Amino acid sequence: MTKITYITAEGTPYEVESPNGSSVMEAAIRNGIPGIDADCGGACACATCHVYVDDAWLEIVGEPDAMEEDMLDFAYDVQPNSRLSCQIRVRDEINGLVVRLPERQG
Repeated sequence: MTKITYITAEGTPYEVESPNGSSVMEAAIRNGIPGIDADCGGACACATCHVYVDDAWLEIVGEPDAMEEDMLDFAYDVQPNSRLSCQIRVRDEINGLVVRLPERQG
């Protein structure tokens, strides 16, 4: 199991464990993390699972692809470390990942 920490806009941390192969968004939904809406269910067709990847994890998580970049245009307050959590696959390399949630979803 891979540990992921979600930090709300208010600063409340939620640490969860998720099986490899799922997405960071799916882990949030399964564990009731507030602030991840996931309106499209993980199809990369909205921006309601927007997160900010902690700087220490940017290289490991990697860059968004072109489709994700297009969807990020609809997200609220996009930053250089913005990602859609539905596009981040849970795997051993991201054990300990920290993501922050925006004040609101797009």
